[in-house]
Amino acid sequence: MLRRLRVSLRQVVNQMARRPDLLCGAIVLSCLLILAVKLTCSRAKNVVAPARPPTRFFSHDAPVVDLFLGQLEQVERLRSMAEVSLVFLYAPWCAHSIAAREEVQKVARRLSKEVQFIAVNCWWHHGKCRKQQNLYQYPVIHLFYRRFGPIDYKGPLTAAYLERFIHRVITPLTYLPSQATLQDFLSYHEPGVVGYFEFNASPQPPGYIIFLASALQALKRDYRGGVRFGVITNKQVAEAISVQEDETIYMHRHFNTSLIFPREERNFTSENICGWAYEHGERLLQWLQPHGAKSRLLEQELSKGPALLLFLPFDPLAPSQPLIQQIADIALQYHTCSESDWWEGVSYLDGSWQMNGRLPLYSTPCCNTVVLPRLDSFSRTHNVCELCLNQSAGMRPSAVQSPRCTFLQMEAALESFYLKQHTFSRLLAHSTSCSNIVNTYSPFSHFSACCKTLRPRFSSMPPSLPPPQAPGPQAANITGLKCRTNKTLRFYLLDSHLHWTFAVKLGAQDHTRHDLFATIVNLPDEVHYILDHRESLKDTLERFIWNYSVPYSPLKRHLVGDSVPKSQDSLIREVTTASFLSTVMDPEKDVLLFYYTQWCGFCTVLNHIIIQLARLFQGNGKFTVARVNAARNDLPWEFMVDRFPAILLFPSDRRKHLSVKFPEDLPITLPNLVRFILQHSRVLQRDGTRAGLLEEELRRLQVEVRRLQRARDQLQQQLSQLWQEKRRLALHTQTLESRNAELQQQGQRLEVLYQEKNQQLLDTVSKLQALADASENLLTENTLLKILLASVKDKAHPEPSTEQGFTGERAQQDLKNPGHS
Repeated sequence: MLRRLRVSLRQVVNQMARRPDLLCGAIVLSCLLILAVKLTCSRAKNVVAPARPPTRFFSHDAPVVDLFLGQLEQVERLRSMAEVSLVFLYAPWCAHSIAAREEVQKVARRLSKEVQFIAVNCWWHHGKCRKQQNLYQYPVIHLFYRRFGPIDYKGPLTAAYLERFIHRVITPLTYLPSQATLQDFLSYHEPGVVGYFEFNASPQPPGYIIFLASALQALKRDYRGGVRFGVITNKQVAEAISVQEDETIYMHRHFNTSLIFPREERNFTSENICGWAYEHGERLLQWLQPHGAKSRLLEQELSKGPALLLFLPFDPLAPSQPLIQQIADIALQYHTCSESDWWEGVSYLDGSWQMNGRLPLYSTPCCNTVVLPRLDSFSRTHNVCELCLNQSAGMRPSAVQSPRCTFLQMEAALESFYLKQHTFSRLLAHSTSCSNIVNTYSPFSHFSACCKTLRPRFSSMPPSLPPPQAPGPQAANITGLKCRTNKTLRFYLLDSHLHWTFAVKLGAQDHTRHDLFATIVNLPDEVHYILDHRESLKDTLERFIWNYSVPYSPLKRHLVGDSVPKSQDSLIREVTTASFLSTVMDPEKDVLLFYYTQWCGFCTVLNHIIIQLARLFQGNGKFTVARVNAARNDLPWEFMVDRFPAILLFPSDRRKHLSVKFPEDLPITLPNLVRFILQHSRVLQRDGTRAGLLEEELRRLQVEVRRLQRARDQLQQQLSQLWQEKRRLALHTQTLESRNAELQQQGQRLEVLYQEKNQQLLDTVSKLQALADASENLLTENTLLKILLASVKDKAHPEPSTEQGFTGERAQQDLKNPGHS
């Protein structure tokens, strides 16, 4: 490559030496190019103002190191000075950064002794932060625990939430020194992972550091800390949960078997421990944080099935949350499927499961670990579900400390699942169900089959058993209700301080902003219920869940609609959600209901027809013309329509269920509407006089319509002629305008020519005047020359005096008459 370049340069130099003119031309062009660039840059400097240097973003009294010049290289040095550091990456113009600035300053003033707060301007184009970080949104908050990080904070930008998250990062592990603290830790509704480590051999065992990193990984995954991590250093406390070996990770579960981290199957790393905890953890309550006024997060969660949304005032810094604990207890009671005093007996006979009738049972759940054979077809390619079996015989819980499933039950369950999967599917579909089916319980060779006592679902009850009735005001036992109903609820929590706009849209009152609001939303069934919270939370919420879960729910569906108009004296009755039943379902009246929306253009076109129809029936107390804005008023699903506009006639005499829809293929005109009403209105059919008047009116309208059609045709002809005449006049006008333009142009040319000729004449006159003046001057000079010549001659040839006198007189006459001489 270098050789080719040298050869090319040598050829160019030789060519320049042969042709010096080419060399001079290249030099001149280069100089011109440099001059043009210089002039352009000098002008650009005069037009574009230089950017203002950045200033400090945080206040001077705030304990925040503000690197407003983007000195990213100093962040590492500042981080090494503290155990926990918070790095706030901002842009000075960003509204979110400006709003979060005050919240960060509040937290910094409280935690400056424990946390190093650093702010970096990542917008200054000369700073290293702008050059090295590719940020698509601001602000970005990173937390570092010693050398671990960054831990991104993705929660609300408020001081309380941020301070709570920092406290979780400062203390990611909860120390459990006694069995009482261990019991409190495991009884909490959130999943708890406990690690047992002996600190005798070294100050910090290697496994402890990995477990600490796994807790930080959980915070990195979920800023709320949905999975809590605790550590045990006392062997007696560890034996309370049957843990004896050092560096053992234990996860407690409320409904299924508690698990030990399989170190022989998975690598003992922080990522694996965190993933294992989130994969097998049981979550009773799920927090939601929708973004903005519209969020697809709610749509994704509500599309999964029925959801219980609880808006409650949440204080992140409160030491205890009694309201959340009450809700968690209710959710735990709802999901617990082990307590039962009767069930439908099930037995496995002749390759099928059969119902044995109603049998009493007092046993508790039993769980055995099943080691599967080391076969590729089983250990690698199958996802094992949590196998649920009903025990046909059992003893009271007090009689047996740890009940075990029999070998025959285990064998039958495994055979039904692995060798006869269709039989196991029949089991789930017809006879019994699992309280919690885990699709990927474990990808390795050790599996757990949990034998639980389950109550049958409502849909699988035999015909001889009546469906459960709604409980009274004081009775609402929801224990194990999840296993007894197909309307399984998911519990969601939302902070009412942050997301009250969603609660108002779901039916909450705006003045109860700091109160509890609960609603059940079921998108597939299009139902929406609101809890009337007046008594204690536990009783009302349990009764609310029970009333929703029964087959024939006594709850009243909540519908969102406009307020009822004050005046009802207009020709067309405006119907809302609140006035729909009283207006449309009136048994004494025939009601013609017009469905419209504000975005339907054709609905607006039909307004004059509906007004004419209302005027036609004005004064008839047995017939009502009404309309409803279906986009702003929710109606019962049986009264909704799938297209707009739509017209329905609800007849009287308590026959509202025989409503008739106006044919879609028929044009919506006044005669068609009148004919449709006369055909289906029972009130008008009984009132013959009124029907005759309407028929007469209809015929008159038809005659009027035909007359109007003829007038319209004539008007169209006249309009056509006028249009043609207008077109002809427009063409003529266009021709005249073009001619006028040509004449104007010609006049302008003549005017210019006239001015030129006039100027030429003026120049000629001035020149003639100058010639005349010059001619007169020449004559005068000629006369003087003649006189001088004569005088010269006289001096040369003197004559007598008489002659001289005569000559002098003649000279005077010549001076007086120069032309004559």
